[in-house]
Amino acid sequence: MTLLDIFPSLRATTVPRLDPAVWPADTHYDQDGRITLGTVALADLADEFGTPVHVVDEAEVRERCRAYRKHFPDAEIVYAGTALMVGAVARWVVEEGLSVQVGSAGELSVALAAGIEPRRIVLHGNGKTFDELKTAVGCGVGRIVVGSLTEITLLAALATAPQQILLRVATGIDVPGGPQFGFPLGSDSFETAVARIATQPNLQLIGLHCHLGAQIHNPDHYGEAIRRMVGELAWIDNEYGMLLTHLDIGGGHAVAYRSGDAELNLRELADILDDALDAACARHRFPRPAITMEPGRAIVARAGVTLYRVLSITETAEGGHRVIVDGGSCGGQCRGQGGALVVNRHPTGAQLTASIAGRHSESGELIATEVRLPADLRPGEVLALPCTGAYHHGLASTYSTVGRPPIVAVAEGRVQQLRRRETTADLLMRELG
Repeated sequence: MTLLDIFPSLRATTVPRLDPAVWPADTHYDQDGRITLGTVALADLADEFGTPVHVVDEAEVRERCRAYRKHFPDAEIVYAGTALMVGAVARWVVEEGLSVQVGSAGELSVALAAGIEPRRIVLHGNGKTFDELKTAVGCGVGRIVVGSLTEITLLAALATAPQQILLRVATGIDVPGGPQFGFPLGSDSFETAVARIATQPNLQLIGLHCHLGAQIHNPDHYGEAIRRMVGELAWIDNEYGMLLTHLDIGGGHAVAYRSGDAELNLRELADILDDALDAACARHRFPRPAITMEPGRAIVARAGVTLYRVLSITETAEGGHRVIVDGGSCGGQCRGQGGALVVNRHPTGAQLTASIAGRHSESGELIATEVRLPADLRPGEVLALPCTGAYHHGLASTYSTVGRPPIVAVAEGRVQQLRRRETTADLLMRELG
């Protein structure tokens, strides 16, 4: 029995299309009507690796890296690895000329195990423990972003050789996407931080760092950050005779999760940064600093597709439709993606609008809403949700004692499992009682 039998009032509509704004560029229907990614049928991946499963398109990741290198040839591009910290992904971005940012000792371990040179690694994070700082200094990471007076004290005690650091600042620019961390520009704590670093021979302050927020699509915010931070670089030079040469403007570059969503235009950003640097450096008579940026979501979000198998289709109390799948979401970062499509066929009949819910909560956590699906959708079919490459795996949990899904990479017909499925045996290993 199909949904057309249950809900005969449904009328035929158009077939869903693969929107290039949210699906990887190399996503197509094959001659059998199946969705393919990197010439690999997604239905075959679901059969081979089970569901749910995270699929990453290597070509899409590399192309996003190349886009940044093209638009910002003179800047350093650092991949913000917290978006998806997997050894293979770290290698891909480094091979494309990027560096890697890590936010914990665990992410640092993954990068080092992947063979990333420590000098290509930046340690970041709102708060870093003594052990994390000790590990970073010990392995020789290229830079450490410092965001508190406590971290300055700890690093001064740990560094036995010159360690490059960036001072994280809060710019005071009103940007949606969360609070800004760091030393407020022009504050007493900012001046104290600079003064303390200036007295430490093994702490080499090379510049300032900021992170304005998340999902920023207006490039003017970054231009204003440049203007404000160059003024502080000039003040530090005048006050302490320290000529700082680097400005790191962080990440937060917006990507589209649904068709029509605003995203950051890299060409516009490049023009605005260039103009802001010219104006600020001329005003303060300060030499042009090197620029660093840290895209994470913008590198991997669209490269990821998550596959779920349909368990049941139900009607809601409000008269709508809900599709229950065999996985779950990872909270607010991963809900409301750009629709979902059946991967094993190209539907041509009636459609309905439904929400997709995970199975791991009594209340049925919603993975996506207002999704157009074929009216004859059946249990056992596989759905693909696009734009799940960023944070979807990192924020996954073992809720209800269900292991986290595997990660599989595709590239030109090749398939490689990057991370295996977490089993019940893995979870039981933590039981000590």
